[in-house]
Amino acid sequence: MTKILKRKQKEDVEKEDEPKKKISDEPAAKKVKWINRQRVLVFATRGINYRHRHLMEDFKKLMPHHRPECKMERTKNLQVVNEMCEMKNCNKAILFEGRMKRDLYMWFANVPTGPSAKFLIENIYTMGELKMTGNCLRGSRPLLSFDENFTTHAHYSLLKELLTQIFGVPNCHPKSQPFFDHVYTFTILDNRIWFRNFQILTEDGALTEIGPRFVLNPVKIFSGSFGNDTLWDNPNYISPAKLRQSLAKKAANKYINRVEQKMVQQANKPELSYTVNPTDEIFKGDLLEKAMEMEEKFETDKNENTEKLVKNKVKKIKKKPVVAKKVKKIKSVKSKASKKKKIK
Repeated sequence: MTKILKRKQKEDVEKEDEPKKKISDEPAAKKVKWINRQRVLVFATRGINYRHRHLMEDFKKLMPHHRPECKMERTKNLQVVNEMCEMKNCNKAILFEGRMKRDLYMWFANVPTGPSAKFLIENIYTMGELKMTGNCLRGSRPLLSFDENFTTHAHYSLLKELLTQIFGVPNCHPKSQPFFDHVYTFTILDNRIWFRNFQILTEDGALTEIGPRFVLNPVKIFSGSFGNDTLWDNPNYISPAKLRQSLAKKAANKYINRVEQKMVQQANKPELSYTVNPTDEIFKGDLLEKAMEMEEKFETDKNENTEKLVKNKVKKIKKKPVVAKKVKKIKSVKSKASKKKKIK
């Protein structure tokens, strides 16, 4: 047995000493150095929603150059993030900050020098919700497409540079693929940045949306990382808490206006809007009782009418003698006048 093992060891040594055969005459591919060493720390604070957590997972899938981290306590100061990035050897950071498990804020920061930007995330649709037909290879590099409006203002150009450094996958990254098959589009509309992710189907430029979808509403831009002086403040920004408060006040005003309108309507309402036909009430209630009531009314009306007729006749009778006297006087006057004419 020992002789057999020695022979096998000799054969292995001879095989290692022999030169390796090349399949083609092409030179061997050299390993390209990873020059742009961008690493992004992606994590969240405690208190985020399940939907926000799925959005964070979508970010991690789209960014092969990310580094994960556990959730951070909300009581800690945001300056601790700089130390966490140093420990993870990251120079960029994306922090998801949840409020009341309803609102989501996102921080993009260049660690440790800055700048950093704070956004309110609106209209969130994750990949699982959209269920688009498109698909792209995991780890492939994206093309970044920016709107023309990013060159109009200084704060938009700064955000453009920050977004390119964070979302752009470095060339020759160990976890990335060496080709492009999807596009990130950043467009400015209504003072907000709209994000969409499309897959490149053909070389002609045919695209299909993959997801996720969300809208970045910029709040502030700071000169440092997670703080320091404010370079720009959004004048059009309204916090979601104030927006909900204003909507609640509008709803309350609607109720108050409705009650006031009812009070005014009751005050101005006439007692009789139109004359009621008495025959309409015949078929309401018990028919026998209604018939008895109608008979009583008819009899009372008949009695009243007869009394009125009697009174009128009495008045006429009293007035007749006076009329007769006047007629006699007129006749006597006429007879005297006729006699005078005859005498003449």
